[in-house]
Amino acid sequence: MTELHEAEEVSSTAGRPLTRRGEQTRAKLLEAAEHVVADIGYHEASIVKITERAGVGMGTFYLYFDSKQTVFEALVVDLNRRVRHSMAAAMEGTGSRVEAERAGFSGFFRFTAQHPALYRVVREAEFVSPQMLRLHYTRIVEGYIAGLEAAQGVGEIDPGLDPEVTAWALMGIGELIGMRYLLWERDSDGRPPVDLDPDVFEAMMRFIQNALTPPRRAESEES
Repeated sequence: MTELHEAEEVSSTAGRPLTRRGEQTRAKLLEAAEHVVADIGYHEASIVKITERAGVGMGTFYLYFDSKQTVFEALVVDLNRRVRHSMAAAMEGTGSRVEAERAGFSGFFRFTAQHPALYRVVREAEFVSPQMLRLHYTRIVEGYIAGLEAAQGVGEIDPGLDPEVTAWALMGIGELIGMRYLLWERDSDGRPPVDLDPDVFEAMMRFIQNALTPPRRAESEES
């Protein structure tokens, strides 16, 4: 990067929105940080490794981030934003709450398969930046609660369920199913799956549907 280009990006980050070029450079650094942290962990990662992966100079890094921790925290926010977008986009246009759950989980698992770093980054946040760990989960849960409350209001799911507890429980199901059947799974050549096994997905959704269905409706469906 030339000194002129660096100077242009400095002015764009000084309290004003980034230029398109600046946004692209920042995104490139976050993508590099995602790969580096996923490969070797936060403590072994370094700004040098991140900039080398991104193909930018050290000076460029400091135009966007103050330290390794600030880029890590920005990475947590970025991954959180993208996984929530994947889920919301998948849920758009669905009818019932169970259909929304199915679509949302499908979006989550697709994102997880494409970005397995999400797991390591979130786990590392517990020790590197606990407040970011909490932010990651609470941002997902907040939208979840609103959706569950709306579904209770129209009688789609069990009115006796606590929406907040249910939201945390559902999020836990998705995270651990993804860990077991996406993050840990490998084929005979050692390659990870590109999506969740359909049989696993259906077994999970049957459990979730039974948990959410109002008691009277569940009884009528069984009879």
